[in-house]
Amino acid sequence: MTTIYKEFIVEAGIDSAWDALRDFNAVHQRLAPGFVVDCKPGEGSRTVTFANGMVAQEVLMGIHEAAHRLSYTVVGGKASHHLASAQLFAEGEGRTRFVWITDVLPDALGDYIDAMMTQGSVIMQRALSAPPKNPA
Repeated sequence: MTTIYKEFIVEAGIDSAWDALRDFNAVHQRLAPGFVVDCKPGEGSRTVTFANGMVAQEVLMGIHEAAHRLSYTVVGGKASHHLASAQLFAEGEGRTRFVWITDVLPDALGDYIDAMMTQGSVIMQRALSAPPKNPA
């Protein structure tokens, strides 16, 4: 099994970052806009379309409020196993460490998933660090 680990700092408080991360069906608007271009909610799941055209059915495995952790799995597709989690850690006033881990089989998918997660991490860091938009 290939394990892919991404970690980055967000220039936002943990409450703000967690509010966006835990909003499972707004991933394309709040967490990874431009990386995920569409999200169709299902019952305990979502169908996400990525900017590269890939479509994935993601099932929410759990949300742990106190630990600021969300986990999900991808069903169908090329992976025989896919489990991912994202967890947030306070790093002082107005800063949050974001840790994203994915386990995937077969190993041959590792490089592809790693590249997507690298791109997604850059976009999430930028989106979560952006100043809040003022209502019009």
